[in-house]
Amino acid sequence: MTSKRIKAAPIIALIAAFCLSPRAGLAQGPQPDMQIDAATRSAVIEGAIKNLNAAYVFPEVAKKMEQALRQRLADKEYDTVASAKALADKLTADLQAVSHDKHLRVGYSFESIAERQNAAEPTAEEIEHFKTFLRQTNFGFEKIERLPGNVGYLDLRGFNPAEFAADTGAAAMNFLANTDALIIDLRRNGGGDPAMVAFLTSYLFGAEPVHLNDLYFRPEDSTHQWWTLPAVPGKRFGDKKAVYVLTSKRTFFGG
Repeated sequence: MTSKRIKAAPIIALIAAFCLSPRAGLAQGPQPDMQIDAATRSAVIEGAIKNLNAAYVFPEVAKKMEQALRQRLADKEYDTVASAKALADKLTADLQAVSHDKHLRVGYSFESIAERQNAAEPTAEEIEHFKTFLRQTNFGFEKIERLPGNVGYLDLRGFNPAEFAADTGAAAMNFLANTDALIIDLRRNGGGDPAMVAFLTSYLFGAEPVHLNDLYFRPEDSTHQWWTLPAVPGKRFGDKKAVYVLTSKRTFFGG
């Protein structure tokens, strides 16, 4: 019974990864690898194909990815893959080779992820675990300082959910409000919550809302617009002073 439960874990987690949600439930940090068999490999791949066809934003690209995976299956490319981590890594590479979409990744969880009717809603325990992780990383705000010449500097490693990170963001932006210019360092920023992007960006504009971007969600066939906010906690940095943004090849998504 224990063996079956352990083998089931990568199936659930790998399929869940295709929900493309920051709350998919995959564990944080390095995890032990595990051996998988042919039945597990098949279940994971079929589950991935099903979820891609149901939810991937471009249906025609989802079909191309399915065709590529089935061709690789026919060529027996996956027959020698014996570990969950190796399968996750190979599927990620194979899917990105077709989609050229670095948002699309496959991960696995050593621990089983509980199934629930509404997979988009995390449990209270998951929320607390996530909040603890965010607090321990200071919600992505790595370094804030005033440089010589009254230049502000913000090293921001991620845009974490505004419902948790907004207070820290407001404190950071208010500390920087009186500087004459601002450097925002996103060289190690992997992106994150668009609401947090809108919240922080609001400090760099005036009170009149500015349209930032639109995000389309295929499962709901809905589009969400993101605008700067008409009001922010504290003082705005404003739109009359120079702002410099540092990026690198690691800067991603919201970054």
